[in-house]
Amino acid sequence: MLNSLIDIGANIAHDSFDDDRIEVMHRAKEAGVEKIIITGSSDESNVKAANLAANSKGMLYSTAGVHPHYASDYSDKSDALIRSLIKKDAVVAVGECGLDYYRNLSPREIQIEVFKQQLDIAKDASLPVFLHQRDAHYDFVKIMKPALPDLSQVVVHCFTDTEESLREYIAMGFYIGITGWICDERRGKELYDIASVIPDEKLLIETDSPYLLPRSIQPKPKSRRNEPMYLPEIARVIAEARKQSVEHVVKMTTKNAIRFFRLN
Repeated sequence: MLNSLIDIGANIAHDSFDDDRIEVMHRAKEAGVEKIIITGSSDESNVKAANLAANSKGMLYSTAGVHPHYASDYSDKSDALIRSLIKKDAVVAVGECGLDYYRNLSPREIQIEVFKQQLDIAKDASLPVFLHQRDAHYDFVKIMKPALPDLSQVVVHCFTDTEESLREYIAMGFYIGITGWICDERRGKELYDIASVIPDEKLLIETDSPYLLPRSIQPKPKSRRNEPMYLPEIARVIAEARKQSVEHVVKMTTKNAIRFFRLN
């Protein structure tokens, strides 16, 4: 088990995978990715992700939540749906939820309210939370600090923020999810430089497929669609940035993912 990789965040319920999802999973397995957590981010994707996970026991798991982009669509039905889905064995976390002030696709006050509602679900279910934060650090921390005593585990997925934010999250006990952003020599240089700040026991890795194709892949893929088979490249760059062996990063992040999501 510890010689394999776990992708803790892949949007493979996304329609860009509808034509070749089975092949994508096969390629992932061939690359050493043994388990994938499918990210739920809306009512529709939550159902689709949970169904995919239920039909591929042992390899696929899922989360259930509403992304801040879709906070305006959150309803009593959304709340009830998440509460229903997380009763399934293959649904292992609440989220993706949080705050996104970079795009502000939903009004900030609605994002905040919907974020708090989903944290309440996680508290009630004693499940970990899979969180999104972009350009909203102050409000994010303001919401999370009083919630922490009642939450089981927290991961800030696709971390791209500053060293100051990273150190604050670590001090709060958060796990940190690193994507192919670290493989981007332009946008990801700061993340590359601070990756070693993350304690071994708090590091998780993810592709965020189909987004964030690692720019460091050689030769360059013909398609810009990211997929879980590229997770080993992310592990390689993380290991380089942290001055650790790839084997160590793989073993450590797999162990962390099993512990965080309570995987079998």
